[in-house]
Amino acid sequence: MRKAGKGKSDRHAKSDVAVLFTCIGRRVSLLNAFRRAARRLKCRIRFCGTDVTMLSPALQCCDEAFLVEPTTHPRYVGQLLSIVRNRGVRLVVPTTDLDLRVLAAHRSRFERLGCRVLVSEPDVIDICQDKRLTRRFLRQNGFDGPRTWSPRAALEADRKGRLAWPCLLKPWDGSAAKGNTIARNRKELLFFAKRVPNAICQELVTGTEYTCDVYVDFEQRVRCVVPRRRLEVRSGEVSKAQVVKDGRVMESAAGVVRRLGAGPGVITVQLFVTERSTIKILEVNPRFGGGAPLAIRAGADFPRWILQELSGQRPRIAFDRFEDGLVMLRYDGEVWLSGPEM
Repeated sequence: MRKAGKGKSDRHAKSDVAVLFTCIGRRVSLLNAFRRAARRLKCRIRFCGTDVTMLSPALQCCDEAFLVEPTTHPRYVGQLLSIVRNRGVRLVVPTTDLDLRVLAAHRSRFERLGCRVLVSEPDVIDICQDKRLTRRFLRQNGFDGPRTWSPRAALEADRKGRLAWPCLLKPWDGSAAKGNTIARNRKELLFFAKRVPNAICQELVTGTEYTCDVYVDFEQRVRCVVPRRRLEVRSGEVSKAQVVKDGRVMESAAGVVRRLGAGPGVITVQLFVTERSTIKILEVNPRFGGGAPLAIRAGADFPRWILQELSGQRPRIAFDRFEDGLVMLRYDGEVWLSGPEM
């Protein structure tokens, strides 16, 4: 296990192309999808990963693994740049929300080293990571979404008879459903508003929930959308899902991403189709979603397209050429380590 910035580049490192996954955590399936794509393309690629602990399952599956500081640390970007420079990294793939903003802010530094970063512009990241700004963007651009208030405004709306119970409290800067709480009345709203950090109150939307994987190519064009119906979620990440080729859902997700100007890479759009068949957009996450392996297996080969574009090729991509109805049932796997130093 290498410490970032400590290793020296060598002849072998310079002879290969490397792809770097940041905050790789448990993204073993995504890493393996890129490996399969590289084999099919007959590309010699080393897959590298970073994390803050060696007890990261996906880190153990990388060709080269690097321990780095947390994403909020002043040395974090410098450590990534050192890895890029010394290991011949041509592509950086963020896998969580944690470092999107800092990667977007410093993207030009990576590009000067000949490395592309799959990250959106900083203003796009800001809109996606602040649910108040997300709601404002959706409303200003003609997209429907859940009504949103501050806790105080929600109480005032209830006093005027404009708030339907139950409602949803969540952090405006949260992710992976952390801190999300349902309030069934004023008393619960007052109670949870003091305990949910940076709380906002939203209309509780019901219906069929979808997560859409939207592929945006290196020229910022939306090329493919794969809707996944969420059947079961565990700790904020989908564990059971089914591909549903729904044209309205696909066009809605594509429209949001186009208007937002997100990409390149895979952008994740969460939405509901309500009982009245209206589409309400919940969130946009400008990165690979945890359920992306389902879309890839269904035929939307995002890793292959990304690697082709990285090498200067123009992949042939059909907007809807993927397997309809495919179901993913996820389960836990294991990675074994022999007596690692803790």
